[in-house]
This record gives sequence, structure tokens and C-alpha cells, in this order.
Amino acid sequence: MERLFKIKENCSTYKTETIAGITTFLTMVYIIVVNPTILHAAGVPFDQVFMATVISAVVGTLMMGLLANYPIGIAPGMGMNAYFASVVATNGFSYQVVFGAVFIAGVIFILLSLTELRETLIGAIPPSLKFGITSGIGLFIAFLGLKMSGIVVASEENLVGLGNLGEPVTLLSIIGLFITLALMAWNVRGGLFIGMLITGLIAFFTGELEFTQQIVSSPPVPVFFDLDIAGVFTNSLYTVVIAFLLVTIFDTTGTMIGVAEQAGFMKNGVMPRAKGALLADATATTVGSMFGTSPSSAYVESTSGVAVGGRTGFTSIIIASLFVLSIFFSPIVKVIADLPAITAPVLIIVGCLMMNGLANINWSDFTEAFPAFAILISMPLTSSIATGIAIGFITYPLMKLIRGKGKEVHWILYVFGVIFVLQMIYFPAH
Repeated sequence: MERLFKIKENCSTYKTETIAGITTFLTMVYIIVVNPTILHAAGVPFDQVFMATVISAVVGTLMMGLLANYPIGIAPGMGMNAYFASVVATNGFSYQVVFGAVFIAGVIFILLSLTELRETLIGAIPPSLKFGITSGIGLFIAFLGLKMSGIVVASEENLVGLGNLGEPVTLLSIIGLFITLALMAWNVRGGLFIGMLITGLIAFFTGELEFTQQIVSSPPVPVFFDLDIAGVFTNSLYTVVIAFLLVTIFDTTGTMIGVAEQAGFMKNGVMPRAKGALLADATATTVGSMFGTSPSSAYVESTSGVAVGGRTGFTSIIIASLFVLSIFFSPIVKVIADLPAITAPVLIIVGCLMMNGLANINWSDFTEAFPAFAILISMPLTSSIATGIAIGFITYPLMKLIRGKGKEVHWILYVFGVIFVLQMIYFPAH
């Protein structure tokens, strides 16, 4: 085991790695409640999503530890789950078709992870588009949380308006939001998860949350979904596939680099064993789609484990082991997920956390600023991440050409720009 994880070489101990694994797990375990909640709203059976969430987390995190020896947790990514639900709800597609799109994106990601094309693709996309996409997704899921809680509601006059804050669910959502905000402000480890627990306790004592089943039970039986891959081509869901692929690559790469820098793994700006790390996430996405969940991503919450000393893949093994144990708590997870007031604050706060990349955009350069702004404004207003990505990839090279800076744009962006224009004209983005 020492040869595999090189714990002494990384100046760590098994005790430290175990504590780091527990810490990271507590900061990201909220996903086993939030992810099933979002996808169940799209019609996917709750128990199926719950098991698929755990399976993808276990597969990806184990591979991260064994192949890359990094203390990084993987699970279905926030934003992609909300986008999945919006594609199903807005366009009336079956979730089997959209899972087919996730599967195709995962397979492409695996192939890219085994070649040098992944580096070319990552390097071709300018920072302003990358940060604009991540931040746009942040607004997208924060808006979803506001709607789920009833803080904002549909309005004929202004599209949306302020909801009735006196409604029990809305009031509890606001209380839960401020409790969780306080925990985050105090830098409490696992603040999101603890905030959910406290909100749940309040709901229990106010009668809004009732437990009619046992807390612990045998885990639901996972089954393979009958993926409708042919339906992806029949319905021209090419933009959806590209959206799943690009966002997953950007999210995972950015998170892994951030965690690697914090842990001191980066060498001359290069992340060692990046191929194994990307392959872990790509495999988790592909396997997850087969069981019933949206794309997976490396979790930035992994920095909490690194902060307490996690330096090797043994931390990831601990994280994966705890996810396995969570399958015995599906009854309580299902009850908690049925109350939007518990999960909505998480969506709002995670949305905020995803906005930090905006500081890295050069707002004084209009050719960089406007494409990022276009992505930001279009994603929440159209309820489509794919549409936001398409608009960004069209406007960026166009702005650069108008300004006489066309040579600064990688040829891949011109290709994507043309593809997205054709897609939006002949095969309207979903």
C-alpha cells in the first residue's frame, strides 16, 4: 500500500489521510440529497438517482485515488444536473434520451483523456469563456434554488417576481439559507451539509418534516437504464452533448488544478498524472449515465481535505468508502429531499461560489467582456446552458474579427462558432 499511495514520500500518515477523507466527504455529501431531488423533478425515479449518484461517486473517486493518487472526490456535478432537468422539462424529451447524450459525452471525454487532444481543447478556449460558462451555470442553479424555495415566482408582468415570504416552505428556506450562510462565513467544515441538517431539524419540530419509515434500510437495487442513444441523433441533441462535454472538462480540469496547486503537486505549471485524473472523471460520467445520473466532476470541496493534510489517493479511498456506507440511509435522504426548503439554500450558495471566476475576466477589454456577459445573461434567462455556451462561442470570435484580432483566436473556436450557428438556425438548441 505504501508503494501505491507513497504516503511517507508525501509527508503524510494514514491517520491524517483518513481525517482528510472524512472532512472532504462531509463537505460534499450534500450531493446525495440534492442530485436525486433535481433529477427526480425530471421524472427519474428517486431511488435510481440516489444509487447512481453513489455509484458514480464511488467509481470516480476510487479511480482518482488508484490511478492518479490524488486526494480528490468525484461525484455528479452541480449545474449539469439542473441542466439535465431543464432539457427534459423544457423540451419534453424522455430522460432516457438525455442520459444517452450524457453517455456519448462521457465516451468522448474518455477518448479525449487518452489523447493529447484534451490539452489542445482546454488551451483553445479563452479564460473569459471558461469563467463565463462556470459563472453562468452558477446563476442558473441559484435561480433554480430561488424558484424551488418560492422566494421568486413566475410573474406575467416581469417574468419573475418576489414570492410570498410568509409561506411555510419559503420562510423555512430563508431561515435555512441564513443559517447556512452563517456557517459558511465562519468557515465551518461541511457547512452546507450541517446547514441542511439544522434546517431539517427545524422542519421536524415545526411539523413540516415527518419520518414515517426507518432511517436505515437495505439499499435500493441499482439497475442499468435503457439508454436511448439513437434518440440523441433523432432529436439533434448535438448542442446538449457538447454542453455536457465542455462543462465537464472545464469544471474537472479547473478544480483539479486548483486542488493540486493547494497541495503543492503542480510542477512548472504542469499537473502530474493528469491523464489518470481526467480518465477517472470521464469514467464516472459514463458509468453514471448507465445507472441514471448526470455528468460527474471533480469537487472543489476536496480542498477542505487537503487543508487538513490530505496528500494522497488514500484520502480518496476513504471518501469512496463513506459514499458506500451512505447507501444504507436512503429512507432519510428521500424524506429530506422531498422538502425544497432543505435543498434550495444549497443551490443558492453553490451558485454564488461558482461566480468567483468573474474576477479573472478582463472587463476592460470589450471583446473579452461581452462574450462572457452574453453567456451570463443567456443561461438563466433561457434556462439553457447549451444556449449560453453557443452564444459565447459565436460572439467571441466574431468580436475578435471585428476588432482586427482574429489571429488571437484558436482555429477550434471558429469551427465551434460555425457549428453553433448552423445548430441554432437549422437545429434549434435545446
